[in-house]
Amino acid sequence: MKKIILLTVLFLHFGLAKAQKVYSVDYENQADVKVFVVKYENQADLKVYKVKYENQAQGNDGKWFFTKYENQAKKKIFFVKYENQADLKIFFVEYENQAGWRSSSKKHLLY
Repeated sequence: MKKIILLTVLFLHFGLAKAQKVYSVDYENQADVKVFVVKYENQADLKVYKVKYENQAQGNDGKWFFTKYENQAKKKIFFVKYENQADLKIFFVEYENQAGWRSSSKKHLLY
């Protein structure tokens, strides 16, 4: 039983740690997820905080690290011009502790 719990914890820790490493692509058809940045926090599915270092982007909790190269990212995103084109609506926050999901129904998009 302890082995199962340990394996589960390791899987969650290492398996999801890469989920928030993102790369912004130039074309919509290259993206895994289409993203729209909303003006107000209460309109967002996810509140995003941009971290400075790759190791700070762990879990699926809204802390994003933008990679320099496409092959380093777990998810490729494309910023759309209109809200109705988006799979996911985000709002960039100023502080790390503000990051997180407002609507867990879209959480699967970043796994």
